[in-house]
Amino acid sequence: MTLEHYSEKPIPMEIKACLFDLDGVLVDTAVYHFKAWRKLANHLGFDFTEAQNEQLKGISRVESLNKILAWGNVEKTEEEKQQLATEKNEWYVAMISKMTPAEVLPGTVDFLTAIKKAGYKIALGSASKNSALILERTQIAHFFEEIVDGNLVSKSKPDPEVFFKGATLLEVQPSECVVFEDAVAGVEAAKRAGMKAIGIGSAEVLTQADLVVQNLGQLTIGHLQQLSEL
Repeated sequence: MTLEHYSEKPIPMEIKACLFDLDGVLVDTAVYHFKAWRKLANHLGFDFTEAQNEQLKGISRVESLNKILAWGNVEKTEEEKQQLATEKNEWYVAMISKMTPAEVLPGTVDFLTAIKKAGYKIALGSASKNSALILERTQIAHFFEEIVDGNLVSKSKPDPEVFFKGATLLEVQPSECVVFEDAVAGVEAAKRAGMKAIGIGSAEVLTQADLVVQNLGQLTIGHLQQLSEL
């Protein structure tokens, strides 16, 4: 689907809610995850690359740790893994606690403002357990009616649990939702939930998405109406 700009029109009946992933869609915290995971890997005696960090997009902290330990050929007990995950998270939280509104990705505030004004329901659907802190620090929390994150769900994307829960809390049907995602696993989760998906990033990577853009600043209300007609 090619990008076209449409005039602002009344909200269509088909799509009533927008569900947003956090990292890579609204803000970019990948650099903080990378620094914290790399610090952990270095403490364990091996290095961790940016390419490997890309493979952790959209998956939980525990799954990320398991991948990193496997890359380093390090074996740990479940108790030790929990301690390591906690330590990594403490480093990460210390870094994101210093985030500012300047770290919100381009076009995000304008698009959130437009869809909220148009009457769309808005929720967060993220694997992050620190989403509330990030939204607060970047001053965009007020846009979201519901926050569904790693504290409320037990299954990671591509399982659709996080998006099903978001739809339930917003009191809409899955078919009335559009998901905004930058990760392959997240787009797959949206499609498995029976929702439309807008990918943020590369069309060559996010092949299951109904539409792919570089950032939210490239979107208008018209694109949501266009998706309703698919």
